[in-house]
Amino acid sequence: MSKTESINIPLSQLVVGLTVKLPLSWFNNPFFRNKVPVTSQAEIELINSLDITYVTVIGGMHLLESNDEAEEIVVEEVVPEFDIQGAIKKSVHSSQQRFNKAASDLRPAFSKVVSDPEVSYRESATVVEQLMAHLGESKQPEIVFVTSVEKEPSITQHSVSVAVLAMMMANNIGLSHSELRDLALGCVFHDVGKLKIPDVIRRKRTDLTKVEVNYMKTHPNLGYEMLDRSGLFPEPMLDIVLHHHEFLDGSGYPNKLTEIKIPKLTQIAALANDYAGLLMKTGSPQVALGTLFKTRAGKHDKDLIQVLVKVLGIYPPGSIVTLSDGCIAKVMMTSRDSKKPHIYSCNDHGGQASFRCLTDEDVNIVETIKIDTLSEKVISTLQAQSPVCFYLSHIKE
Repeated sequence: MSKTESINIPLSQLVVGLTVKLPLSWFNNPFFRNKVPVTSQAEIELINSLDITYVTVIGGMHLLESNDEAEEIVVEEVVPEFDIQGAIKKSVHSSQQRFNKAASDLRPAFSKVVSDPEVSYRESATVVEQLMAHLGESKQPEIVFVTSVEKEPSITQHSVSVAVLAMMMANNIGLSHSELRDLALGCVFHDVGKLKIPDVIRRKRTDLTKVEVNYMKTHPNLGYEMLDRSGLFPEPMLDIVLHHHEFLDGSGYPNKLTEIKIPKLTQIAALANDYAGLLMKTGSPQVALGTLFKTRAGKHDKDLIQVLVKVLGIYPPGSIVTLSDGCIAKVMMTSRDSKKPHIYSCNDHGGQASFRCLTDEDVNIVETIKIDTLSEKVISTLQAQSPVCFYLSHIKE
């Protein structure tokens, strides 16, 4: 046998002492690495149990040379098949971690707005730069479902989620890097004024009284005053904080502005925030989108609403749907085909759960369904009652 740096051999020629490379992606590799030192007969048996026919020897060649029966074979190099299910799972997990970190990193920025505005600005700018970096990781970023461990998102979690929606819309219509930064900064701070609202009102589970509603409506002014006094924050960002509840028809607050007086960045932030608010009320991403169409005519720019629909897809992340193969699923991530997002599905008994890429299957979404129609097992498997937030993601191939 000629001496080469590596050689492909059938599994029947495996012996202890070899170092081999497996023709598998790491998602399908029980050793969690491709280069495997074979140290025992048990490892040989494990390799034999895998769905492969050969390995590449990269170390211990002399062990093969001493075997009279060893014969070099030529195996056409096989590129491991891309594991889309594993990639979706990894992407969702990574986005959840990034979302948690962004929301956590905003807390000191919020707490220092008045006492140490320079620290507040520095901390918030760091979060925004991370958001910008994650947006720029792909030419076509997607929106992914992330959630809160609490019954409802915190102010910082809500702010990150709104920033993600707004940035995706702005990116879609081609706004500049500096505009994206101002937009993101405005969105992460848009509700900071609520920290001045007493918890007994802000966290109230029942309907607010008229007096309490009016008190809540002061939060844009409170937030603006907290930020403006430092002189550190850019004017477009401050406008978002002050006017993110304004509507084009003049029915918003605090200044009842009409379209001509509401900057484009503020319009984008207001739409993203309005959708996120409807989502918290309805609990369904698609119902919230439908409510936006039915009840917000004339309040938002219709072209921007179409952009929001485009970035969220027909079935926004977090939607619970039925599939044409009888399975039930939660939409986890948008894809290039708005009708076929990436999902996490199970059967109608809550079993056989898996991540799936519908663009690779001859399976379609039939309809969205209400959570109260699901069994407890399906609800548990899909975590169907988890609060819906959003973050940026893309599939790394």
